[in-house]
Amino acid sequence: MERTLIFISTVMSTLTATAQAGRIDYTEFDLDNGLHVIIHEDHTTPIVAVGVMYHVGSKDERPDRRGFAHFFEHLLFEGSEHIDRGEFSKYVEKAGGVLNANTNGDRTYYYEVLPSNQLELGLWLESERMLHAKVDQKGVDTQREVVKEERRQRYENRPYGSILIEVLDRAYNKHPYKWPTIGFMEDLNAASEADYQEFYKRYYVPNNAVLVLAGDMDPKEARRSVEKYFADIPAGAKIERTSVEEPPLEHEIRDVVYDKIQLPAVVQAYRIPAYGTKEYYAVDMLNRLLSQGNSSRLQKNVKDEQGKALMVGAFTLPFEHPGIAIAFAVSNMGVSPEELERAMDAEYARVRDERVGKGELIKLKAQLESELVRENSQVSGIASSLASAYTFLGETAMVNKEIENYLQLTAEDLQAAARKYFDPSRRVVLHYLPQSQKQ
Repeated sequence: MERTLIFISTVMSTLTATAQAGRIDYTEFDLDNGLHVIIHEDHTTPIVAVGVMYHVGSKDERPDRRGFAHFFEHLLFEGSEHIDRGEFSKYVEKAGGVLNANTNGDRTYYYEVLPSNQLELGLWLESERMLHAKVDQKGVDTQREVVKEERRQRYENRPYGSILIEVLDRAYNKHPYKWPTIGFMEDLNAASEADYQEFYKRYYVPNNAVLVLAGDMDPKEARRSVEKYFADIPAGAKIERTSVEEPPLEHEIRDVVYDKIQLPAVVQAYRIPAYGTKEYYAVDMLNRLLSQGNSSRLQKNVKDEQGKALMVGAFTLPFEHPGIAIAFAVSNMGVSPEELERAMDAEYARVRDERVGKGELIKLKAQLESELVRENSQVSGIASSLASAYTFLGETAMVNKEIENYLQLTAEDLQAAARKYFDPSRRVVLHYLPQSQKQ
């Protein structure tokens, strides 16, 4: 017992030291137009990341204009008053850089990674996106076809591709999280050019954004460049956030979805607390316990030892408002959905009824440490982490504190969260069946 305690103490000390060693230093300031700017100086490699996070996602859309935020992720690469249509990406590629963007329920994030001597190029491109983007019918028509194809590939023509759409539709009744980020084509088709322009003018403004620079640069020179390109952009109107509060699930919701698949699948979804709360981190840790790695419980017990599943997984959706945790498993040959569901339920009952062992908890925390180091090993990851901390965790300083929310969790915290949130009487359960079984 004494040797075990010494080992645990040593590992925890190592984890704490690693977290401190991975600290991200930064400076930050605000422009008069409300744009928040964060600068992280790192001369390890001669590159720089330029990222802009807009606090707009699918939850900010009108119920008859679902998919606008994701659509703008595409549309704002069309060009601007000073960038010819289709040339946005070429500027970055010709400079030897890369660029991308992503959207979720709460925010849209654009970034470029460039040679450090091309910092001003990145700033110019993002300032053009913020002030002069081409939001016209030609661009809308072009990108609508792109989004249609993406929807077909990712959701409609992929086995089990509709899981997220089907889960969200049942897990939420009122909140805009009810619809998927990609939205619905009927809404995009029905929208006018004026609708798109109004959305752009409302949300893609400096007072609804954070600009992050990370990499090989002089912070003072970088600040002067930021002011050069962004200071004169006018602020937008005050952003009104959705005030919809989703009532708790009062009972289990069960349904069957018929899909173009060969093997049945079971999907379970539980409503969870908002990202950034203490209980969120406990639920996220439980999902890692259940599904991350070959020794995770669903993987080891349901898939490997019992042979009930061909594939298993679980993940959390870290929403700004209360989100959901989803578990899924694809049946092995000859295993019914009912049998597979019982096996999954046994693992959830176990985390409710038994405390996680010390060794297992230490392993989980070590995995989180490694993940943090990996994410922050590149300037693009650092830029994203800084933007998210400022936008969703209350202050940029949380970029260096968030790991403590995981490291401080106890076995008692995990069990309490499992009992509160992994309640089988308040969840969504879907059985995916082959279309051939539809009567």
